[in-house]
Amino acid sequence: MSHRTHSASRRNFLLRGACATASAGAIGAALSSLRMTQLVTAAQGNANDYRSLVCLFMFGGNDSANLVIPNGAGSDVDSYAAYQQIRGHLAVPQSELLAIPNPGGDGRDFAMPSFTPELAQRYTDGELALVANIGSLVAPISLQEYYRGGEAIRPYQLFSHKEQLEQWQSALPQNVDKGWGGRLADYIQHLNGTSEMSMSVSLGGANLFEVGSEVFQYGMSSEGAIGLEGFDDSARSQVRRQALGNILGGQRDHLLEQAYADTMNRGIDQHALLSTVLATRPPLQTVFPESPLGAQLRMIAQLIGARNEFGLKRQIFFCSKPGFDTHETQENQPALLGDVSRCIAAFNDAMTELGASEEVTLFTASDFGRTTESNGKGSDHGWGGHHVVTGGAVQGGKIYGRMPVMEMGGPDDVGRGRWLPTTAVDELAATLAHWFGVPDSDLELVVPNLGRFSNRDLGFMG
Repeated sequence: MSHRTHSASRRNFLLRGACATASAGAIGAALSSLRMTQLVTAAQGNANDYRSLVCLFMFGGNDSANLVIPNGAGSDVDSYAAYQQIRGHLAVPQSELLAIPNPGGDGRDFAMPSFTPELAQRYTDGELALVANIGSLVAPISLQEYYRGGEAIRPYQLFSHKEQLEQWQSALPQNVDKGWGGRLADYIQHLNGTSEMSMSVSLGGANLFEVGSEVFQYGMSSEGAIGLEGFDDSARSQVRRQALGNILGGQRDHLLEQAYADTMNRGIDQHALLSTVLATRPPLQTVFPESPLGAQLRMIAQLIGARNEFGLKRQIFFCSKPGFDTHETQENQPALLGDVSRCIAAFNDAMTELGASEEVTLFTASDFGRTTESNGKGSDHGWGGHHVVTGGAVQGGKIYGRMPVMEMGGPDDVGRGRWLPTTAVDELAATLAHWFGVPDSDLELVVPNLGRFSNRDLGFMG
């Protein structure tokens, strides 16, 4: 069924007041102009291609200090020895590292852990890019500005799961009533014409990322569309089903009643469409891991395979994997990231099988990074972290952004090895939105605070 998640965000709006970087009125006015801008983009020749974005959200805050690891020799701050000293028992043994190239970088050597061999290989083969030290930001911020404090320059409730998750998925520091994926869908929905299938589909539960003003996220399970329970083919059941249809039909004076009826009808219609189309699709030959994330990505691949039957030119997907809040369970991270690695590799293989590799881009996201310093058993809430972007259109085999210095109290450390982000979520979102078909002149309609940052395009998309 379709979902709206506006209530909590509405409370946040009332509690937090005006947005620190752009007034709610200004953002609302910009978003209300989407229909006007759609007329502009409709003439730009984007309607003849297909593109899809897949957000893989790692809930809990992935400790990415063990995803991209300093691998230099000697005793300098960027060596493996410095990493090992800081991380202590959290450090991945050097014998279990896979060296990766760093072309065009700053001369430092890096590696990925042996429990993510698929990610390391695809990076080396140029099929996957790494985005370094990315996080939620109000605006670019120095260590001095951070220590002076104040929410005008710090993200709201920094290091909090809820608020940082919202800021990652919305690309807004406050007043996060819509996600940047939802704003993107609102902007470009005209390319899908009269298709009855929603552009925004979630296999990972209701999420803020896909919440928009006009395009509703459609939630389904990895087994298929979620239909109405309690009905079958019996005559009595069909009578009850007709009665439900009569109740949901017609117009109502009460707005909430009408919204409920519209949502139910939309969900019923999309369930019927999905069930019919998926039943006719041949099974994928690509074998996915037998894990919840593998099942989610398998279903996303099947939906992408049916893009022509649905009549879609653009799709946005959300999938998720929980378990990354490793305060006391850091020993679980190899299994967690290992599953992510295998599932992404299988998904990429499925895109090749479907002939859609150049048209589909998957990126990872998480609440925040974690402390490089151990708390004794695991790592605590941090800020900046590393993420991957992969797909046939990705200019891979390269680290985008600046890797932080592995030094406690160093130039990137706001305390306990919490990295001060040097790349904003806004810049990642804008880069993907531009590839998706949003012209540079309209990127602020999807990423309202983009003008505060120096990179409108990080360069990892072809």
